[in-house]
Amino acid sequence: MSRNGDITMDWADGTYTFRLGIGELRELQEKVSAARVRIGAEPCGPAFLAAEIGAGRWLVDDLRETLRLGLIGGGLKPAEALPLVRRYVEERPLNESVIPAYAVLTAALVGAPDEPVGKKTRRRPRQRAAASSPSPAGTAPAP
Repeated sequence: MSRNGDITMDWADGTYTFRLGIGELRELQEKVSAARVRIGAEPCGPAFLAAEIGAGRWLVDDLRETLRLGLIGGGLKPAEALPLVRRYVEERPLNESVIPAYAVLTAALVGAPDEPVGKKTRRRPRQRAAASSPSPAGTAPAP
């Protein structure tokens, strides 16, 4: 089972699901890299962008495009996502968008904190062989 990388959170005027799939990550990379190259900075990929946002070295389009594309990847139509981003990113203090953008990008890269990883099984744990002996008293179990 592959992970989804989505995150649902309260943002702006409601609760929204954000997701940056491969297509959205590619578009994000192209858009923010183009903006960075225009000002003489190096192009960047998603992991570099997450580090920049986390370190407070973000550009406006880093936040704006991460949230816009995350909304689209989460299921909103582009025509629905754009007015939200205009109202709640462009028309609000930008620092309000830092943590949500970082959360959306991080969820895409490493998964959301509550996202199940791997396959759940219903099998019972294996029984130890009868010949195995317990650790001597006073010996801590291996980590």
